[in-house]
Amino acid sequence: MASYHLSVKTIKRSAGRSATAAAAYRVGERIECQREGRVHDYTRKQGIEETFILTPKDAPDWATDRSRLWNEVEASETRRNSVTAREWELALPSEISAEDRSQITRDFAQELVSRYGVAVDVAIHAPHREGDQRNHHAHVLTSTRKLEAEGFTAKTRVLDSAKTGGVEIEQMRGVWAELQNRALERAGEVERVDHRSLEAQRDAALERGDELTAEELDRDPELKLGPAANSMERRAKAMAERQGREYKPVTERGAVVHAARQARAAFREMRERLDIARETYGIEREAGQGRVSAGLAALRAATAKDRDRDRNPDDFRERLARVVGPSKDQDDTPKPEGRNYARERLKEIMEKDAGRDGQAAVHKLDGHSEYDLGEDTGRAARKPSVNERLKDVLNKPRERLEIEDEREQERGDDENENTRDRDRGEGHSL
Repeated sequence: MASYHLSVKTIKRSAGRSATAAAAYRVGERIECQREGRVHDYTRKQGIEETFILTPKDAPDWATDRSRLWNEVEASETRRNSVTAREWELALPSEISAEDRSQITRDFAQELVSRYGVAVDVAIHAPHREGDQRNHHAHVLTSTRKLEAEGFTAKTRVLDSAKTGGVEIEQMRGVWAELQNRALERAGEVERVDHRSLEAQRDAALERGDELTAEELDRDPELKLGPAANSMERRAKAMAERQGREYKPVTERGAVVHAARQARAAFREMRERLDIARETYGIEREAGQGRVSAGLAALRAATAKDRDRDRNPDDFRERLARVVGPSKDQDDTPKPEGRNYARERLKEIMEKDAGRDGQAAVHKLDGHSEYDLGEDTGRAARKPSVNERLKDVLNKPRERLEIEDEREQERGDDENENTRDRDRGEGHSL
């Protein structure tokens, strides 16, 4: 499933970091820092798929030389606590090709150049050999000063200011989400990413009436593992895979993250089943089937999802014919149009009515409550449960119970009297 990640970090001298070291590490090259007199050699670094530099159109020629570029960045900053560079870390969709990942990263970098007039150095990294093989990502390192014909000039204060920095970064987050979604659409993928917070996404879902999506988004953000815990969990997953057993988290943070991911996977599974059932119901109704048969067909299609998981049919109707089969509708009642019964009731049926008879479930699928079945249909159609019979006794008023006890006693006295009369009659006959 496509996921969104964009983080912005700063390279600060006050933290003992330099732009030359950061660039050398990300692109896997050797850069000598003239300011510090140190050599940063990362030529043995693996997993670097592509690197490139983008600059404004009026930039000097030396800006394409990586070593010269970042040494000039260091020389343009004179304060010992200066922020020399800014890093944009991007997660790349694994669902698209390497060429598409390269293109959307280049497009994002070009947007940074055009918007802020800075120099941009890009390194696209492959997933770690021992980690998640979907973890394609890019490191986009930018100068904090504008690069013009005479060299580095003014600071990009719009990103440094507390008032405007957050707004600018949020807009760039939206740009990155749009670039990914276009690439996913071109690749024929259904999944999309969203740069907004969970709360904002949930509010938007409620506004458009999508309560199921809003419920899915009603959760806390995923806990960040951190480098140490992430390394431990990665080793545990690899060990479990080699031994052919189920992976179990080895850290508290890992257990929390694993449980949250399992819960989201279960919810997505339920959503897929609901979508299958809804589409099945609509197709069956369009084919002339009644509500009862269409509802049963929807339920059968949803439960048959696992059997069809490995198949790749070209047409949903053909798959439906295999799963559901021909159905005859015996319901001659008028068929109301325009209502999405599966969307309205199917979730409630699957979660709350799993133990009830089929008639009640289909009736609720049609948008009616349990009481619409009537007293005879709702309760007489099935044997009352122990709980229902117990509630009937407990809910009776005390006076009613006493009256019934007296009636039972009177019936008992009458039966005893009749017995004595029969005994007397038999005695007279002798």
